[in-house]
Amino acid sequence: MIIVDAHCDTITKIMENGTGLRKNNCHIDIERLKPRGNYVQFFAAFIDPAYCQAYALKRALQIIDEFYTQVEASKDDIMICCNYNDVVEAVKANKIAAVLSIEGGEALQGDLGVLRMLYKLGVRSICLTWNYRNEIADGVKDESSGGGLTPFGREVIKEMNKLGMLIDLSHISKTGFWDVLECTSSPVIVSHSNAQRLCAHRRNLTDKQIIAIKDNGGVIGINLYPEFLNNSKEATIKDIISHIEYISSLAGPEHIGLGADFDGVEKLPAGINGVQDIEKIFNELGKLNYSNENIEKFAGKNFLRVIQSVL
Repeated sequence: MIIVDAHCDTITKIMENGTGLRKNNCHIDIERLKPRGNYVQFFAAFIDPAYCQAYALKRALQIIDEFYTQVEASKDDIMICCNYNDVVEAVKANKIAAVLSIEGGEALQGDLGVLRMLYKLGVRSICLTWNYRNEIADGVKDESSGGGLTPFGREVIKEMNKLGMLIDLSHISKTGFWDVLECTSSPVIVSHSNAQRLCAHRRNLTDKQIIAIKDNGGVIGINLYPEFLNNSKEATIKDIISHIEYISSLAGPEHIGLGADFDGVEKLPAGINGVQDIEKIFNELGKLNYSNENIEKFAGKNFLRVIQSVL
């Protein structure tokens, strides 16, 4: 079984605390990833709002540089993957498949040339916004304005489709979400968001959005942050399963994946302390008599389908 986790903030975290990817006290490190086997991990370069006014691109490049440095230091165990064939090669070589993403289109600083250069640096997925407005679109914390994609944002979508990059709609405003689905010619992902019907957080998806992702052929990655799982700020694996079951009821098992948000959140559900506990989710699905086929789809096959299609 191949596991794909579509979002973590571990590279930024190790830069902040001065540790490394080989071994640390974060949610993810190589020593815990490697025993999982057949693991595809998206590593995000998160553009904190503190850098967004003038230094967004510089910050993105600093994080990308750290990513390459950490991978090079453990190249016998981890491999940068830019397409589906790379992932297959990494799995065959018993290496962690690492996919580079950017969280926050501020990194482009309004320039399609920057997008193309980031692609050449190995970036294969971009979360168009974080929570706030940028040159591409409005984020969820600015959506009261009703803003969606800007004219530049529409050019970004077309260029990402042309290059073969994953468009990530976590954090974007509702209007922006619908604008992207109207504009894109490729399946999209929502890398780390849940169902709003079960947890009324603005970062989660409405029923209509979930069905639209199904119609687009995309995938939603379940976020493990308790505040996105229920309304009590405390969560268990049962809450994770509830979101899987609810999204399955609307979109079917072909459009659900994992977007743990490891090292991007300060708290996880009870029983999940990091990547070493990720199998507990799949084991629980097995106890509930989910078929091996559907468990494998949720674990990684659905995201792999979109990776193969888009990259």
